Amino acid sequence: MSAPAKDETEFIVTPVSADDQPASGKRGTLEKEIPVFEELNHDAENTDSYNQNSITYLLANRFRDFGKKIRQYSITSADEPLIRYRKRLISKYESQNYDICENHLYVQEMEKQRQNKIRRLWMARWLIMFLVGLGVALVAVAVAMMIEYAAHLKFSILQKYFTNCAKDNCMYIPVLMWAGVNLVISVLAAALVTYVEPAAAGSGIPLIKSYLNGVRIPGLMSLRALIAKGLGVVLSVMGGLACGKEGPMIHSGAIVAAGLAKGRSRICKKDFNMFDSFRNDREVRDFVSGGAAAGVAAAFGAPVGGVLFSLEEGASFWNQSLTWRVFFASMISTFSVNVFLSSIHGHPTALSSPGLVSFGQFPDIKYDLLEIPIFFLMAVIGGLSGALFVFLNYKLTVFRQRFLAKKWLKVAETGLVGAMSAVLPFVLIYSVNQCYHPPSGDHGHGGSEGHGTGNPSQVYCKEGEQNIMSMIFLRTPESSLIGMLHAQPEEYNAIVLSIFIPLYFLLAVWTYGLSVSSGVFVPSLLIGASWGRLIGLGIAKIFPFLEANLGKYALIGAACQLGGTVRMTISLTVILVECTGDITFGLPMMLVLMITKWVGDFFDTSLYDMNVHVAGIPLLPWDPPAMSDNLKANDVMNAPVAVFRPVERIGRIVNTLRTETFCGFPVTEAQSDAVESCGRLKGLILRSQLTILLKNKVYAKEGSSIPKNIKMEDFRNEYPWTVNIEDITISDEEKDFVMDLRPYMNPFPYTIFKEVSLPRVFRIFRGLGLRHLVVVSDTNEVLGMVTRKDLARYRTEPKRGMLKMEILDIQ
Repeated sequence: MSAPAKDETEFIVTPVSADDQPASGKRGTLEKEIPVFEELNHDAENTDSYNQNSITYLLANRFRDFGKKIRQYSITSADEPLIRYRKRLISKYESQNYDICENHLYVQEMEKQRQNKIRRLWMARWLIMFLVGLGVALVAVAVAMMIEYAAHLKFSILQKYFTNCAKDNCMYIPVLMWAGVNLVISVLAAALVTYVEPAAAGSGIPLIKSYLNGVRIPGLMSLRALIAKGLGVVLSVMGGLACGKEGPMIHSGAIVAAGLAKGRSRICKKDFNMFDSFRNDREVRDFVSGGAAAGVAAAFGAPVGGVLFSLEEGASFWNQSLTWRVFFASMISTFSVNVFLSSIHGHPTALSSPGLVSFGQFPDIKYDLLEIPIFFLMAVIGGLSGALFVFLNYKLTVFRQRFLAKKWLKVAETGLVGAMSAVLPFVLIYSVNQCYHPPSGDHGHGGSEGHGTGNPSQVYCKEGEQNIMSMIFLRTPESSLIGMLHAQPEEYNAIVLSIFIPLYFLLAVWTYGLSVSSGVFVPSLLIGASWGRLIGLGIAKIFPFLEANLGKYALIGAACQLGGTVRMTISLTVILVECTGDITFGLPMMLVLMITKWVGDFFDTSLYDMNVHVAGIPLLPWDPPAMSDNLKANDVMNAPVAVFRPVERIGRIVNTLRTETFCGFPVTEAQSDAVESCGRLKGLILRSQLTILLKNKVYAKEGSSIPKNIKMEDFRNEYPWTVNIEDITISDEEKDFVMDLRPYMNPFPYTIFKEVSLPRVFRIFRGLGLRHLVVVSDTNEVLGMVTRKDLARYRTEPKRGMLKMEILDIQ
């Protein structure tokens, strides 16, 4: 959009006119020019540095052309509609309503509220958090047990055929069995998610983050999503996909919390008439924060890490009382998982299984001051590797949205990945003839997963030896991770690791984003532990005086890889410390995770933020966009807006609801002489309120007494479901009736003047958790309205050291 830069040290400022803005319905045009800092154009010729005929100049141009093609891949071709996958917002996403509607019904209910009812609500919140922790633990244990027993059966059979066929020259049998089983199971996993509940795909963390930010995601918190998430992750892991079960536990915990808070199930068509006072977006949001934290606590045995994860990565609204309740849910979840797993493994009083994944104990782990620079170097590698993971997965995600959007193609791709996840490991087991002779009584490291620890095969090794590649692939990813952390130096040599790392990295990139329930935590940890162990082997050769502990370098590498991918810092540090049960490495982990985040952020956003951007979800960050102080409220608001009178005809209400997509409508008095005014503001009423009033026929003939046969509980009983205006039957006679909106509207909506700057509008809107912000004149006349998408359109992101503000399309 800007002209080529003549000097790489200067910014190019280009005014953006109203004609450059996308058409998005009734949206006000920009009255002022917006300065947008464009990225420097590095294609500018610089004859001082290069000779145009030199090889260096020609190679530089080749690399620039290749970089252009890569960057332009996410833009559709000329004969297709323009889709800028990371530069758009999808209009279907609606905001949740956190604002308290202090209308006449609310005031009446509050006047009747007694002190004992307030006390009961306080106790009910703690009871729900207890039930959330217990429920999440039950889901986690059920998933873990199904994976453990199924993995033991699958890999035991494969080990038997590998060992026998290596002697009988029939290796085609185990590879066909392995690929066939993976194909069938992974297809079932994809079909369950694709056809039953698409919101259960992936780990669910980006969607949970968006939900807690105030975005309503259809189907995200349903019982159908919980079933698809739980069974789907079992099938995904058993299908041989490069994924883990820990990430989906966060989504599962959120669903359990939301379901308990609502006390009803739409699928079962059952209302338990419990906790009906909590049937609103604000209360459910707080319980979902606790459920997400309980999911982390159940997965890693890290209650403090769960609280910090919910605070750092999930929740956008927090308070002190919520901290204690969330910690209580996480503590109950960890303790319950510990009791259940310990009992199943035969030692109920030992309490030795705090989470689904335990990294085990690291005896005599310590670090030398001379190793700190090595850790910093590993942090840089982790940041670069994580940024590469995000970049490749973004290009793959765009490819899927453009060419694999049909449901059967999603299922077919998952089956292909599942089959390749068997064929490629088989090729390595068959061709990389690296063997390990375990000490007497040692059958390979597998961690604490009971009899699902893994089944290494002899293949072409000598009697009593094990094929090293089979020690990695003939077990679940969690067992392979624990093996990388605790194996002996000779167990995984440099040749095996050098081959395994790039292959598994590409498999993990290919797997993440499939239409299955899966997580990226364990694959990232396994990749990082592998290259960390490889670096440890090199350090032991180069600096033998350091007495390098390979488990130490594997742990640092695992932290760097996961941190570089998801850009978590504080919560990930605490989670890893709690998983290892050793605070010794707390300080190095903090340092490397900070450096990893800085390096990764220099190139791109985190994996979760990338998913949010590609999905077009209008997420509001913590801070307003930089360089937007010259924008005013009237530059970003929707205008004109549809309004209602305090006493409105039913025909106009029904027609407006059917033709307009707005979810909130100002209630105004008669319009003044000002052309841009919609009338003097009296209140605000939501679409959901109007449909419930129409459903209950709260209207009458003009001049007659309007019935008042509705209470606050009638609105709560419809939550979280919305009544569709198309499902309401209104006769021609009733269209001439009138409805009095004054007892039901919010008489005190938040308002701003049109001259207020965008940063101030942003802070008011996000800080108060609003859904609508009305723009008024000096005489309180409605000029327009600001919604979430109007603010989310303006995004400022640092990239490669540059700061750039973008104006997103709304599609």
